[in-house]
Amino acid sequence: MTQSLGKYVMVTGHPFIDIWAAVKPASVGIAAWPDVPRGEDWKTGTCARLGWGTPQDGWRRVQGAVTSFRDLDASLIGAVERLVDFVTEPDS
Repeated sequence: MTQSLGKYVMVTGHPFIDIWAAVKPASVGIAAWPDVPRGEDWKTGTCARLGWGTPQDGWRRVQGAVTSFRDLDASLIGAVERLVDFVTEPDS
C-alpha cells in the first residue's frame, strides 16, 4: 500500500510508545520502564510509578542521563539511520 505514495516518501517508525522508552532503563537507574495502561498518558504514568514528580521532572532526569548513543536502544538508532540514509541518498 505505501509503495503507491511515491519514491520520495518513506513510511517508517520505531517500536517505542514514547522516546523516553528508547532510553535504556539502566541509563536512568531503573530496572525497567513501568507498565502504563493504554489510555493513560505514558509520561505522567511513568513518573507517578517511579516517584519522579511531573513529566517535566522526568524529562530532566532522562535528558541528564543520556550522554551518548550507547544509552539508547539499538532499534531507535537503526530507524534514525534508515531515515538519514533515505533523505541523503542522491536522486537516482
